[in-house]
Amino acid sequence: MTAFLIVRAEVDPSVRDAFDAWYRDEHLPDAVRSFSALGAWRGWSDVDPKVHMAFYEFETLADVNRVMESDAIGNLIAEFDRKWQGKVTRTREVVESIQAI
Repeated sequence: MTAFLIVRAEVDPSVRDAFDAWYRDEHLPDAVRSFSALGAWRGWSDVDPKVHMAFYEFETLADVNRVMESDAIGNLIAEFDRKWQGKVTRTREVVESIQAI
């Protein structure tokens, strides 16, 4: 079954528009290429407008785990931190799909 890297970010409202444009135009495409992900999608929470979620899809859990230990993710994290330090906090989750209907 497929597996996902899920990144949940809490974005300072003062940088939301800039963050949204950067994620759309730079970060999401760069991450998909760097990770060799099957695809990715993202969105803003309708419950809490500070919360941005990004989902990266992989064929297997092993593929996600390889990415999590790679230089590629380290480089993207470093760029993210350089650009958004103090304005955006985030967490990462790795989830394996165990059922789909």
